[in-house]
Amino acid sequence: MDLDEEAPVPSVLAAMISDDHNPHASPHFHHSISMARRRFTVIGFSFLLLVGTTLSARSDKETRERFYGNVVNSTAPGNGEGSIAKMFDRVLEKEFSENDQPEGSDGGASFNSSVADQQAEIETVAKVTHEKGKRNDTQENNGTRPFQLQDVFSLENEDSDDMTLIDKKNNVFVMSNKKSKYPILQVDLRLISDLVVIIVFAAIGGIVFSCLGQPVIVGYLLAGSIIGPGGLKFISEMVQVETVAQFGVVFLLFALGLEFSMTKLKVVGPVAVLGGLFQIVLLMFLCGVTALLCGARLSEGIFVGAFLSMSSTAVVVKFLVERNSTSSLHGQVTIGILIFQDCVVGLLFALLPVLGGNSGLLQGIISMGKLLLILSIYLTAASLLTWSFVPRFLKLMIQLSSQTNELYQLAAVAFCLLSAWCSDKLGLSLELGSFVAGVMLSTTEFAQHTLEQVEPIRNLFAALFLSSIGMLINVHFLWNHVDILLASVILVIVVKTAIAAIVVKAFRYNIKISFHVGVLLAQIGEFAFVLLSRASNLHVIEGKMYLLLLGTTALSLVTTPLLFKLIPSAMNLGVILRWFPSENSSPNESMQEKASMIEVHNRTN
Repeated sequence: MDLDEEAPVPSVLAAMISDDHNPHASPHFHHSISMARRRFTVIGFSFLLLVGTTLSARSDKETRERFYGNVVNSTAPGNGEGSIAKMFDRVLEKEFSENDQPEGSDGGASFNSSVADQQAEIETVAKVTHEKGKRNDTQENNGTRPFQLQDVFSLENEDSDDMTLIDKKNNVFVMSNKKSKYPILQVDLRLISDLVVIIVFAAIGGIVFSCLGQPVIVGYLLAGSIIGPGGLKFISEMVQVETVAQFGVVFLLFALGLEFSMTKLKVVGPVAVLGGLFQIVLLMFLCGVTALLCGARLSEGIFVGAFLSMSSTAVVVKFLVERNSTSSLHGQVTIGILIFQDCVVGLLFALLPVLGGNSGLLQGIISMGKLLLILSIYLTAASLLTWSFVPRFLKLMIQLSSQTNELYQLAAVAFCLLSAWCSDKLGLSLELGSFVAGVMLSTTEFAQHTLEQVEPIRNLFAALFLSSIGMLINVHFLWNHVDILLASVILVIVVKTAIAAIVVKAFRYNIKISFHVGVLLAQIGEFAFVLLSRASNLHVIEGKMYLLLLGTTALSLVTTPLLFKLIPSAMNLGVILRWFPSENSSPNESMQEKASMIEVHNRTN
């Protein structure tokens, strides 16, 4: 039964609905009224759902009449349809239609890797050959072709006869290079054009927001959303650009590892490992219990908890670097938890087939046990190389690059990429491998020199990476569902901040540092896009929940820099209200922090 049929409507909307059925009303007016009615249904349902949790003393009949009579229909649904999960599912079905699927949300993957991993099936595709002659004849017959801005960034010309492959999901693959019996240099002009576009727009966005006194991260994200498939469509095939941009997070974490202090790591180690683990487990537990109480599947609730527990390493680290806060206590605690989350990513991927019902519980436990064993072996090998090979290698590079730093810079980048590649091949993550490489070099006397050599490369690829994340954000989709998505983002921020602050406070940090860490971890990470896509393929979540989480993640990344901008004001307000200790006590806290570090260092030696 349609949600709009026979639903009691307030008198204020009576005139609007009557005009909605008026045949003389404009299509734009019909669309506006339809959107307003849908917004009213979602917001009203959410409010009544919140109030309904306090009405447990009411009878079942009265509750059903109150919910289904006022919100959905005057007739209560049949048995099995009265759970909160079913009601929420119908609201999401009304809010997110099939046409709301954002373009490009099904991120592409390597064909060979997918087939090798048995994650894909070979299927028939359509091959389209571009006939440029007919196109030119049509233009001559019709006169001058109107100017389109997309043509400036198009690579089509009269001499090119590129072929296009289109699969059943309308994914487009351009075959631009031809086979030749002679070894010739191949150039991917489309990739070059896409990189030029994204770098230029990232620079413009960063300059504009820097002049406005706003974080440049917002400029990078906004630039990516403008040029991506959800904006002006200057870049429509994002697979290659996203692959190149992945170097951004690799070099970002490599530089972070170079700045990371092993002494401080020993201080924040317990809260980073145990606190990060408690945060993930708490979110999975709360979401799982909520799913059971609402009548939804337990596996879906556990996945949502794991999904929400991931925070954005790239965005948070970029913010801490801009504020010179990587060496602060809250910065070290935050970075430690983020690195632990990167370590857990492999375990979450091993958990997905279990939640999807594609493998047994025993097989999932075995997979996670293997990953833990591999992680232990990898870290042990890295520790041995740190004390035996790395110092000698760096001294040799310094001697060979006495005339120029070119060789040293190349060797440092190669060392970072080799460590990241090994980590990825072992089933861990690129992020973990690059961070471990930085930590290995940070123990030597050449850490600062290495950072100076890698920093320009890091800045370039970090901007490229953040802009590529912005391309995943569909502006039209966010605008059409801004109300329910904004409410979801606020709920995520409040819940994640509270849980992270409680966990950090449990390790005897003061409330100010605990709150600061909680706000820094309050967003959903960009890696959640990959986790969400994988869960959707395994049918862990359905389409409507997929769209809700996708939009919430995108809007969370957009609003995160603005949230960080409010941190100083929130801290000052907390001091005024006596929630946080005053600034006068900060020197004592700093001395206590240094004393604790020296004590731990002496014990280890």
